[in-house]
Amino acid sequence: MDAVLTTPKPPPPIGEWHLPDRGTMGVIFLIVTETALFTIFVVAYLVYNGKSLSGPYPKDVLDLPILASICLLSSSATIVFAENALKKHRLGMFKLWWLATILLGLEFLVSTGMEWRKLIYEYHLTVSTNLFGTTFYSLVGLHASHVIVGMCFLILVMLVTLRGFPIATQERRVKFLSWYWHFVDAVWIVVFTVVYVIGR
Repeated sequence: MDAVLTTPKPPPPIGEWHLPDRGTMGVIFLIVTETALFTIFVVAYLVYNGKSLSGPYPKDVLDLPILASICLLSSSATIVFAENALKKHRLGMFKLWWLATILLGLEFLVSTGMEWRKLIYEYHLTVSTNLFGTTFYSLVGLHASHVIVGMCFLILVMLVTLRGFPIATQERRVKFLSWYWHFVDAVWIVVFTVVYVIGR
């Protein structure tokens, strides 16, 4: 039987290569850099854990911040709901879920402030008290500072939206802010585990 001759298929056309989106890459590199920074602080906390020569010690003064943690982690869900509402051009729902994210983040910061007030005024634990105080305020304070930065941007978006700014045109930037907020929440899981579970 004669072999059937077939014409080889031409290779598929190579698509034109485009540079990655600068905003996307910028946010990714920011998160990678911040991850490295937090890693240093987490390792320092673990290395010096239990090395304090005098009290107070973690087991004596730390309570599990359950409510604060639930609020912060829940805010990851509300910001996703807000982002989805914006994609569907449902501005009213966007405002509602965005406000919920702000309130949950604010509750986390208030709880952190109340915890610090108790540690400082009732237990006299400061940065200079012992190694525990130094590493605790450094790590938890670093995370709190990132929450504050995120909150500033969340509030700014809310304010300009309430003043009539067409936020639907900024869907890309809202997405980047959402990524940052998820990062802050993910870091809290690590901080919570290291400080309030392992560290106690």
